[in-house]
Amino acid sequence: MTDRLHADNVTLRYDERTISRNLSVAVPGGSFTVIVGPNACGKSTLLRALSRLLKPAAGQVILDGRSISDLAAKEVARRLGLLPQSSIAPEGITVADLVARSRYPHQSFFRQWSKPDEEAVIAAMEATRVSDLSGRLVDELSGGQRQRVWVAMVLAQETPILLLDEPTTFLDIAHQIELMDLLADLNRLGRTVVAVLHDLNHACRYASHLIAMKDGAIVAEGKPSTIITEKLVEDVFGLPSVIIADPVSSTPLIVPKGRQSPDATESSQVVRLDASARAGKERHRD
Repeated sequence: MTDRLHADNVTLRYDERTISRNLSVAVPGGSFTVIVGPNACGKSTLLRALSRLLKPAAGQVILDGRSISDLAAKEVARRLGLLPQSSIAPEGITVADLVARSRYPHQSFFRQWSKPDEEAVIAAMEATRVSDLSGRLVDELSGGQRQRVWVAMVLAQETPILLLDEPTTFLDIAHQIELMDLLADLNRLGRTVVAVLHDLNHACRYASHLIAMKDGAIVAEGKPSTIITEKLVEDVFGLPSVIIADPVSSTPLIVPKGRQSPDATESSQVVRLDASARAGKERHRD
């Protein structure tokens, strides 16, 4: 698979705080790429750079053979669809109107709202199961409902590349799996999908290409079955675990060890809290 999108030796920073330095990464074309890593490791920052929301302090992001900074905003929006980590809807807007706004990149002075626009919006809302919410105000929806509406907006944009930052946020487990299955279906139909996920097991089950990050750097990338090991999970996340085969997908399934016998071995913190509580009761009785 050839890559349509890659970062070439980029340095990413916010004001004076550097997140990543001399970072290079390629998104294989046609892949379902998932970026994982601990909090504040640079996952979302990398996605922002790939989508042109964040301009690299050095290096460049290449989209279809050209520097993304040289492309017109509408041209980028016809090639890349982005679901950011936090999205804010205009006050008083309905679900249908918000999703319809994603069609702006496909319109021009000579081509206004058309039947293909309407069909794209309807299909996206049906795919994300928000059709029955079309007349509702976005402000009135639950967090999970709003998240599905934002995903519908990205899908209705009909771009060949989708970038999604924590798309399962606010979704219950059933809707998480439903959304991941939908993204997998879109990938099988030819779309390149890039997602930042916190759930390692979702990442292993759905990703064809996995990127693991720590401290602003890429520490491993490749197929989940190739790179996910107990050592990697502990090195990147500080999490002792056992890895077994997922009984459904046969992909790696990470089982955290935690305290294997919490009843037999209390943590020192719990012991201290219990002792403090008992002392307080004694003082109260005195």
